[in-house]
Amino acid sequence: MAAILDRDGAECIWCRRPIDVGLVEATTEHLVPRIKGGPSIIENEVAACRRCNGQRGHVTPAEWIDECERRGWEPNRAAVVAALRRLETAFAERGGMRRIRPYVASQLRRLTKHERNT
Repeated sequence: MAAILDRDGAECIWCRRPIDVGLVEATTEHLVPRIKGGPSIIENEVAACRRCNGQRGHVTPAEWIDECERRGWEPNRAAVVAALRRLETAFAERGGMRRIRPYVASQLRRLTKHERNT
């Protein structure tokens, strides 16, 4: 958890509530859910508050970002894109993970399309 907080900042990636003060319980969340083939490697883990982690379930990162914005939150889209890019790098360096490559690519296309349109 400490490495993830150092890398991404001490806030929930989805709602941006601070999670370093002990008042908001921090969890590690698989960006690509395990049920969809997401590996248990640090490149696939982000910091999220327990509320967001539990409510997201198996929804894709792009869909959950849309839901967070509907709720009036400001999810850290840049950190999500960076995490997905780290996963792409992990594919290239370590091989394997073929099952989730299309998933990651589609999420990156969707999230970076939004960046280009704003």
